[in-house]
Amino acid sequence: MADENDSERTEPASPRRLEQAREDGQVARSQELNTFALLATVGISIWTLGGQFLSGLTDLMRAGLTLSAGDAFQAEQMARLLGRHGASGFMTIAPVLAVAFLAALIAPLLLNGWLFTLKPLQPNFSRLDPLSGFGRMFSAHGVVELAKAVAKVLVVGGVAALVMWTSLDALLSLSQEATFSAAVHAARLVGWTLILMVGGMALIVAIDVPYQLWSHHRKLRMSRAELKREARESEGDPQIKARIRSLQREAARKRMMAAVPKADVVITNPTHYAVALSYKENSMRAPRVVAKGQDLTALRIRELARQHRIPIVEAPPLARALYRHTDLEDEIPETLYTAVAEVLAYVFQLRRFNREGGRAPRVPDEIVVPPALDPQQGNP
Repeated sequence: MADENDSERTEPASPRRLEQAREDGQVARSQELNTFALLATVGISIWTLGGQFLSGLTDLMRAGLTLSAGDAFQAEQMARLLGRHGASGFMTIAPVLAVAFLAALIAPLLLNGWLFTLKPLQPNFSRLDPLSGFGRMFSAHGVVELAKAVAKVLVVGGVAALVMWTSLDALLSLSQEATFSAAVHAARLVGWTLILMVGGMALIVAIDVPYQLWSHHRKLRMSRAELKREARESEGDPQIKARIRSLQREAARKRMMAAVPKADVVITNPTHYAVALSYKENSMRAPRVVAKGQDLTALRIRELARQHRIPIVEAPPLARALYRHTDLEDEIPETLYTAVAEVLAYVFQLRRFNREGGRAPRVPDEIVVPPALDPQQGNP
């Protein structure tokens, strides 16, 4: 595929190509969506849990700075206090960390669903090629990434400047408030700032996600030659398939010819068609077609029938009807029961004559076939 020119890749990626890319870990990714999800969840967490969060940190700081004279000079006691305060601090910030972890886990699933593969972790030394690196830096993708980085800086800087400008009085008044109250107000200002940043990031995400999806599918586009090659690989080479079908037909023909010596009668056209029938009174509900053919195949069936002394009955309408309206191993149609019964009656009489002698049976020569079943008389 590497020798294909991008200008030749005009066809959308096939489902197989998309599935292979997914198995290799090549899916659309939006770092902006992940950043947006983290900022949104952290901002909402601080906004809603700011008071409880800062209350816990304040209690932790007060407890950490309150020491007895005896504890200050005992290393073991200080270590226990450090461990206890560390666990308390972790439990205080655990809700925010848990929410951030869930956001980082769920955000990629929104775009690609669940995907687990180790292929992207495999060494790929082509990524160390400096020429390829420079090519990526100055490609259209690099320009888009630079534009996004500039947009993010402007969003963050603009939000920070806006918050500082509109909340200047509130920021200055924090120094005049009580410690806990100032901390709560500061946390709410930080949360409000994050929410504003999330609002700005939402615009970037709304542009980046469609672009990443479009870019991903564009990279996986295929040329018509690739589509044809994939079709051959999935469906098989037409010449090989034709050869397989030819071998299958030959095997079926051999099986059919092997069944002719076991037939009870062969009904002919007399030259164009030949149909071999078998009927076992105790095991078959109706006679079955064990072989049929036309022209050369019909000639071969007649030859085998003569070699194995299988009776041959010339009944052109019946031969045409059986050939047209039955398949191998099929029972004859009910509408042909009467006509075939005349032929089988002759065959059974002929067998008795060959065993016992006597008067030779008369070959049936006026077998009636419904006109609708005879291709030369009615519509099949």
